[in-house]
Amino acid sequence: MADREAWKEMGLTEQEYNEIKKALGREPNYVELGMFGVMWSEHCSYKNSKPVLKRFPTDGERVLQGPGENAGIVDIGDNLAVVMKIESHNHPSAIEPYQGAATGVGGIIRDIFTMGARPVALLNSLRFGELDSPRVKYLFSGVVSGIAGYGNCVGIPTIGGEVYFARSYAGNPLVNAMCVGIVQHDRIVKGKACGVGNSVMLVGSTTGRDGIHGASFASEELSEDSEEKRPAVQVGDPFMEKLLLEACLELLQTGAVVGIQDLGAAGLTSSSCETAARAGTGIELDVALVPRREEGMTPYEVMLSESQERMLVIVERGREKEVQEIFKRWDLNAVNIGRVTDDGMLRVLDNGVKVAEVPALLLAEGAPVVKRPSQEPAYLKEANKLDPAELPVPSDFNDVLKELLASPNICSREWVYSQYDHMVRTDTIVLPGSDAAVLRIKGTGKAIALTADCNGRYCYLDPFEGGKAAVAEAARNLVCSGAKPLAVTDCLNFGNPEKPGIYWQFEKCVDGMSEACRALNTPVISGNVSFYNETKGSAIYPTPVVGMVGLIENIDRVTTQGFKNTGDLIVLIGQNGDDIGGSEYLKVRFGLEKGKPPRVDLEMEKKVQETCLECISLGIINSAHDTSEGGLAVALAESCISGKKGARVELEGEGLRDDVLLFGETQSRVIVSLAKENLHMLEKIAGDRQAPVKVIGWVTDEDFVINVVRDRGTVNLINLKVWEMEEIWSRQLDSIMEL
Repeated sequence: MADREAWKEMGLTEQEYNEIKKALGREPNYVELGMFGVMWSEHCSYKNSKPVLKRFPTDGERVLQGPGENAGIVDIGDNLAVVMKIESHNHPSAIEPYQGAATGVGGIIRDIFTMGARPVALLNSLRFGELDSPRVKYLFSGVVSGIAGYGNCVGIPTIGGEVYFARSYAGNPLVNAMCVGIVQHDRIVKGKACGVGNSVMLVGSTTGRDGIHGASFASEELSEDSEEKRPAVQVGDPFMEKLLLEACLELLQTGAVVGIQDLGAAGLTSSSCETAARAGTGIELDVALVPRREEGMTPYEVMLSESQERMLVIVERGREKEVQEIFKRWDLNAVNIGRVTDDGMLRVLDNGVKVAEVPALLLAEGAPVVKRPSQEPAYLKEANKLDPAELPVPSDFNDVLKELLASPNICSREWVYSQYDHMVRTDTIVLPGSDAAVLRIKGTGKAIALTADCNGRYCYLDPFEGGKAAVAEAARNLVCSGAKPLAVTDCLNFGNPEKPGIYWQFEKCVDGMSEACRALNTPVISGNVSFYNETKGSAIYPTPVVGMVGLIENIDRVTTQGFKNTGDLIVLIGQNGDDIGGSEYLKVRFGLEKGKPPRVDLEMEKKVQETCLECISLGIINSAHDTSEGGLAVALAESCISGKKGARVELEGEGLRDDVLLFGETQSRVIVSLAKENLHMLEKIAGDRQAPVKVIGWVTDEDFVINVVRDRGTVNLINLKVWEMEEIWSRQLDSIMEL
């Protein structure tokens, strides 16, 4: 019998403890309490988020698997599908950045090959405090090293992502890892323990004490005591993961596997109860059979261990030897630890003696769903106040542009991605640094484009519009690469949901994302929620990261952001607006993170994206780049830097202040370049879709010049050498990290 106060130690509430007793008809023992503690944590149960997540659109003509499995699947034709998922490893990375990030990568890879897919690409979305802090630099360096150390060794290219810096993430960095795989339709595998009498096998690495209560750790706020939980961070072995990946993919070809599940958060407990619950069966297992790397481990420790590189495999009875022979060739464990039963129970034995017995469905899905109170936070009223008229107009816009290009939120991320192997497997055809990464699909003439996007500052200032903007920008990045957006995987990072203001942010972000997903026909097929991202009661910016995949039917139509040919026209698809709130310009120049962020007009967004995509598919566009942080001037400068070309731009004032015109972050805008003879076709396509288009300049050999035409005449605002901009933009992170 468990100590009557043990439920508190496990992170359970008194109400939850009473629910468990009622369901079992008795007091749970210590092992059972530990299992409920991890499975009913927010990290595993989604008890705070389930009602809200139902608002997402999850169906579509290309969706083969939506939320509910280890990863989502979307059809790309030719009997092929993309499998994708993104997940957080925030708390472990705050305590032990290298291993926290490394095991985040390892876990998301296993979620992909669990579905029968070969992982082909990794991405990541990272958030840290500002780089004037030695601790933030330590966390940043450690996380990037951990991602590189694992991904590079396992042989999967890290091809894209994002990194941003803001004070709100200083104590609680965000480390979101995304993996994408390719699978043939007839080789998709699910995580179900089907077939009464079938064997339950544990394959891969040995089990140790690392990671115990990792799921519970991820379901509470970080504090000064969190350093003491360093042992809760798992330790990864990418070489073991590579062996496990290849062995599992070989095994899945035999037809002996009925179901397969990664041992991730909550380890053997989650994998066993979830596979049984999905199939409506039970599982009986004996922990004495589990291969261990530490002496004296208790059943409690074996069931809750989050040791890495392990999988649970449900195997057809009588075919266990086939499994063992395959894994022996790869020098891995493959042990029969139990069987599928028909009674719906998860029964844990230790040398034949029963130490736990609970309904699998109760453990996996029985956590009481909580509908938290939701209330608009008090900070918003003040945060949204902004009168641009009170801000001085800069006297030197060259200086402003240089400051923005040097901002850690805009400058080159080469310091990060140069540490990643993005060419392994030789399928990467657009490298990190463009709007989206692009990967060829071997054996076809197709490619996929991948991105991860979110502006947390927008979400802080207006969660609904920020959620819309995250989806819209991700789709726009894919379109600028020549891809049709297909589907979303999301990682929803928020503070403590028990606070009404935080829960309100969560609801509004999901509502905004849902509206944009419906408008752009990009259903949510998988995802992750990460709550309790707070330090000493201070929450991160709401950060609903959107991972998105798009399909390029003709690999010859892949497009990048850099200007290509001197003399090409530069055209703006979309229109400028009076959007300065929440901009990087305000933060860099005035130290302000205020105002209303730009609103996303989804009808305009669709018109702009459809126009751009059709023009790319017809081969009439030479470059395409969306406008985001830093506005029009920064987007144009980036196209110059990427293409090593100059540009001469003539803008109409449009009644806007010069700084708003140059650096405002109005959404739904794309900058394209094309030969003069193709302008008529672009204008016709845009006209058919009622998308605004305007020639704003032409590509030159060297200098970057922006003039504005007003009633009083033409005024020069920007006049810089491209090499000078490139030097500032490309070296900033290196300079900061070398200090």
